[in-house]
Amino acid sequence: MLLVGAMSFFADFVYEGARGIAGPFLALLGASGLAVGLAGGVGELFNYGLRVVSGRVADRTRRFWPIAIAGYVVQMAAVPLLALARTWPAAAALLILERTGKAIRNPPKDVMLAAAGRQMGGYGHAFGLHEALDQGGALLGPLAMAAILAARRDYRLAFAALAIPAAVTLLLLGVVRILYPHPEDLEPPKELAADTRFPRAFWVYLGATALVAAGFADFTLIAYHFQRASVLSTSMIPVFYAIAMGVSGAGSYWAGRAFDRRGLYVLVPLTAVTAAYAPLAFLGRGGWSLAGVVLWGVGMGVHESTLAAAVATMVGPERRASAYGVFTAGFGVAWFLGSALLGWLYDHSLPAMIAAAIVLELAAIPLLLAVARRRG
Repeated sequence: MLLVGAMSFFADFVYEGARGIAGPFLALLGASGLAVGLAGGVGELFNYGLRVVSGRVADRTRRFWPIAIAGYVVQMAAVPLLALARTWPAAAALLILERTGKAIRNPPKDVMLAAAGRQMGGYGHAFGLHEALDQGGALLGPLAMAAILAARRDYRLAFAALAIPAAVTLLLLGVVRILYPHPEDLEPPKELAADTRFPRAFWVYLGATALVAAGFADFTLIAYHFQRASVLSTSMIPVFYAIAMGVSGAGSYWAGRAFDRRGLYVLVPLTAVTAAYAPLAFLGRGGWSLAGVVLWGVGMGVHESTLAAAVATMVGPERRASAYGVFTAGFGVAWFLGSALLGWLYDHSLPAMIAAAIVLELAAIPLLLAVARRRG
């Protein structure tokens, strides 16, 4: 688990470092608010939508490692290439390609983590711990980008520097592959006889998380707002993103452990509280904007850790990769539609955008309660 955590640390250093400065970079290249919202939304659509294919292929072939390796290679190659982008469509295409690589590698990786979770005493513990380790890299990556921008004010140099941790990620990936060629075999054989259908609770939970995703603005749009409204300096935007990732890591570990004890009930108050990210981040300045980013990070961490853990409790291992693919595809479509809507509203009416984000987030609460009660 520690080796996988180290690999995830460097992977998150790369792509979260890039995401922390992607919004201002797109603005510098001439992108509009709608274009930034669409870039983030299409990226997440690919990130989650393509997991249907990746998950089904992994289930049918049981070749978890080759699929995961292919995804990591695509993802780690796309980010440093942003240093060569001269137009915002080219930069947006590379950001989407990075999300595509993540889509390819995540379902088989999640299956292997779920198997490890059985050995660790809880799915929430396994996914929460892994997410917390991820966020260490997600914290330091944006800080490194902030330091480069503060010293040199050169986005291309910042993106090029990410080639170093990208290479380390691929090296560690090869080591883990050699040491643990069949981590999915950690799942107890007796569970393989589970019902192969997706239960009703699975679909209701998907509806709830789709609403959460639709109201959850991509940080690219938040960073774009900070740049356009002169809320923060160029070098401070990735620092705020780093803070969000640090909070996300702590929140994900806590939420994972709480999920093992309380189930989905833990998401109800947290969803209500984190909906306040929108007015704070898009209307506030100084400490208020920081509070909005902190709540955004809490929401990201909570849902990242419990999403995969909850699916593991609903679907047996023989169809778990497919379940992750279907579930995250729905999540990604909702994120895409929500990002496009929020980006369009941002260009036309900031209050309307904030209201839409809050309403979508809060609309998920009744569905979460229904699933929590059904699951006991």
